[in-house]
Amino acid sequence: MTRVLVVEDDPQLVRALVINMRARRYDVDAAHDGATALRLAAAHQPDVVLLDLGLPDMDGVDVIRALRGWTRVPILVLSARQGSDEKVAALDAGADDYITKPFSMDELLARLRAAVRRTEDGPFVPEMTVVETDGFTVDLRAKKVVRDGRDVRLTPTEWHLLEILITHPGRLITQKQLLQEVWGVSGSNKTNYLRVYLAQLRRKLETDPSHPRYLITEPGMGYRFEG
Repeated sequence: MTRVLVVEDDPQLVRALVINMRARRYDVDAAHDGATALRLAAAHQPDVVLLDLGLPDMDGVDVIRALRGWTRVPILVLSARQGSDEKVAALDAGADDYITKPFSMDELLARLRAAVRRTEDGPFVPEMTVVETDGFTVDLRAKKVVRDGRDVRLTPTEWHLLEILITHPGRLITQKQLLQEVWGVSGSNKTNYLRVYLAQLRRKLETDPSHPRYLITEPGMGYRFEG
């Protein structure tokens, strides 16, 4: 059974989340602050974390960094902070998704299912196992990226997005396809997720992120990988 760790200091929201997830047969642990969250995560090894950024004892971004020190578990941020700086900070720290409050429970559960599906899928075995470019090398079987002789750390969501693009070289992958595959949603109003994550990948992989050589945007349509 999938175990979810809910980190949230609003008791009414915690109750709603716990009821909805247990009704769908998830095991749920709840923490009202960062210290309790880190203790429960270490003790119970959750399969996915739902994390509020505004905790009473520490900032949620610090919780993300602490978790990323030892686990790659998917982290879905739930936050009332709507500014792009806050979103980028959470994603930079290692979050996999960012859901702005107030949110639809159906959408949250769809994102949760997508996160769980990414971790439960069997090993991906592509026709090509190593993709080499002038700037970086991707080992698809080992799920490893090397740039300038150093390993590049990607979140599970960043890896999933890169994997889709890089295994279809030269092919346009539409925004709808990527949203459905990576996040389990297809709404056109969610394309900001793609912009944020492609910006993250470009910063990590491209020599000049503002003029990408490999991760190309086709405005209004989607993205493609050019090897």
